[in-house]
Amino acid sequence: MDLLRKWVQGLFFFMTNGYWNFPVTRSIYKGPLKVVCSPGLNCYSCPASTTYCPIGALQQLFAGIRISIETGQFFMGFYVIGTMGILGGFVGRMICGWACPFGLFQELLHKIPSPKFGIWPLLRYMKYILLVFMVILLPLFAIDEFGSGSTWFCKYFCPAGTLEAGIPMLLLQPALQANLGWLFLLKLSILIFFIIWAVLASRPFCRTACPLGAFYALFSKVKLIKVSLDHKKCTHCGACHDVCPMGVHFNESPDDMECISCLSCSKVCKQNAINLGIRGLSIANQYKKPKVKPI
Repeated sequence: MDLLRKWVQGLFFFMTNGYWNFPVTRSIYKGPLKVVCSPGLNCYSCPASTTYCPIGALQQLFAGIRISIETGQFFMGFYVIGTMGILGGFVGRMICGWACPFGLFQELLHKIPSPKFGIWPLLRYMKYILLVFMVILLPLFAIDEFGSGSTWFCKYFCPAGTLEAGIPMLLLQPALQANLGWLFLLKLSILIFFIIWAVLASRPFCRTACPLGAFYALFSKVKLIKVSLDHKKCTHCGACHDVCPMGVHFNESPDDMECISCLSCSKVCKQNAINLGIRGLSIANQYKKPKVKPI
């Protein structure tokens, strides 16, 4: 199952970043696929991106609501929330573990040999603060003289945007380098910080600062496809504690909002107590009992 997850992660990476003509055009893709919502955090302005980022689109939605109402134009794109809600309702944060390019990037960084550290549990709540303030409230209420808001998270914070769009576009269009200022240095510093942190700790951006992960986490108790625990089989050995990339103690909190359904816990559970299923109906299990040869 772990090998399958890697293949799925790679597939989603190439599906959402399939425009490989950008070295010739030196610009971002603006074709018909650009109206498709990427399930994971994948910057709209990445030159290879064929989809739009749900967090960027959500900010655009709230940034334009006021001016849309004032001008009597009620085409406010609530399909963005609808698409994200459908994805969350079906799989929740499984998207983080199976379909997010920036999540895959952090996993690869964590494989670099180095001392490894945990993450202070209270930092998990910072992503909810970023979701509420930078994605919803600031675009909605911090408006300019024309009544329009701004994409605060994309503009001032998102390290995925800097990695996927900011740096590549500077290389493709060197003339943009003349406009570099404190804002780019700020975002570059944030990216470098999370890169170093990802080497030392598992998925730090996902666990502390990703508003998309925070949104999907809201569906942890109601999502259709989820990892479940058979309490009768569980011996509370704690093996699942040591392998979880999100710091979840699955046997203690099987509906934990941090769970990304990567199935690392199922792989080490020798009691066959952890399964991926559709509302209780098991569809995948990592552990296979060894066959006993007849005497």
